[in-house]
Amino acid sequence: MQFEILEKDKNARAGLIKTGKGNINTPAFMPVGTQATVKAMSPDELKEIGAEIILCNTYHLYLRPGHEIIHSIGGLHRFMNWGGPILTDSGGFQVFSLSALRKIDDNGVHFKSHLDGSMHFIGPDKAMEIQLRLGSDIAMVFDECTPYPVSYEYALKSLQLTTAWAKRCKELQRQGQALFGIVQGGISKELRKRSAEELMEMGFNGYAAGGLSVGEPKEEMHEIIDFIAPILPGDRPRYLMGIGDIRDVLVAVEAGFDMFDCVMPTRNARNGTLFTSMGRISIKREEYKSDNSPLDPDCNCYTCRNFSRAYLRHLFLAKEILSMRLNTLHNLYFYLDFFRKMREAIGSGTLREFKRKWETAVS
Repeated sequence: MQFEILEKDKNARAGLIKTGKGNINTPAFMPVGTQATVKAMSPDELKEIGAEIILCNTYHLYLRPGHEIIHSIGGLHRFMNWGGPILTDSGGFQVFSLSALRKIDDNGVHFKSHLDGSMHFIGPDKAMEIQLRLGSDIAMVFDECTPYPVSYEYALKSLQLTTAWAKRCKELQRQGQALFGIVQGGISKELRKRSAEELMEMGFNGYAAGGLSVGEPKEEMHEIIDFIAPILPGDRPRYLMGIGDIRDVLVAVEAGFDMFDCVMPTRNARNGTLFTSMGRISIKREEYKSDNSPLDPDCNCYTCRNFSRAYLRHLFLAKEILSMRLNTLHNLYFYLDFFRKMREAIGSGTLREFKRKWETAVS
């Protein structure tokens, strides 16, 4: 994997990540394909709306159908018929957020499956084995997602585990698969700095910030985002994990982050909340019952070119499958187009004006 910075606007960067499966323009949004599919979308549709990389979920694919089955079929790209780059997370966040029972020790995490209650164990060795068998282009180290709020002592212990696990993952890295380290440390700047420095000594292909948007106030989240970005290597991609709110993305891009993923566009689409240039719209509202206008007159997606708000409302209330598809297509198009426009703003040196405009639109 190679990374090249093409344009800068103060700390913000527009760049290009080059992989064997294709290039990724940054800042980049990665649609989330939890179960080896971006819900309601085909791979061809994802390509048509501009997706260049997708994220798949190690935890879920390990539990179902199993990484060995996917490997036997030819790996994740073949399994889901996606020819572009794939990033796999390590499963640390899902163990934190989904498992009703988990026990952490120096070697990893014992946890109960959210599917059938069976007990499992994932540590750095297992996480790397799974991701290698899946054949992703970018793998993530196994980490503990530090919850909020926690004591300084807990955050320190969590950081020490994450650092030790990252070192082991680095030892297990194989040629052909890039590996990103994950900066933890809660809301402590001291611990975040320590985490970043320890990871940089190991020399990863990219660096991520994890453990944010787990309940902390927005002001604290933004403060940590602003703190982390400039202390990470300038010649490697910087990935802010699980953050997708447009206002948070603008803060992070301005600080110098390059990669993002979030279920917001797809999950909101299935719930009838759609993102537009005028802000969010709840399509179920009575006011749209006979509204013949497009969802967003400024959007060029298939949904907005062909269907009215009244029709989208009807599909949603009738619980038609097409509702999920058209809503998801629009929301993902909106996000990918927003990131394209953000890259253009960085190239023209107008990101600050772009940020002010969108903060007003989505407020």
